[in-house]
Amino acid sequence: MEKVVKIINLKEKQSDFSYWQTKSPKERLEAIEMLRSQFMKFKKDVQPRLQRVCRIIKSA
Repeated sequence: MEKVVKIINLKEKQSDFSYWQTKSPKERLEAIEMLRSQFMKFKKDVQPRLQRVCRIIKSA
């Protein structure tokens, strides 16, 4: 990956949404996985897995 730095005025800044719309779903998932792995290294007390959530809904 090539490192690129651009200095721009805040008024000229494009949205992050438009940037990620130009990327393929595979590239988006790879970016999420990279951020997740970096977070796991930073936070030692976090388990590297998805949280499971169970909801019990009572029907009438």
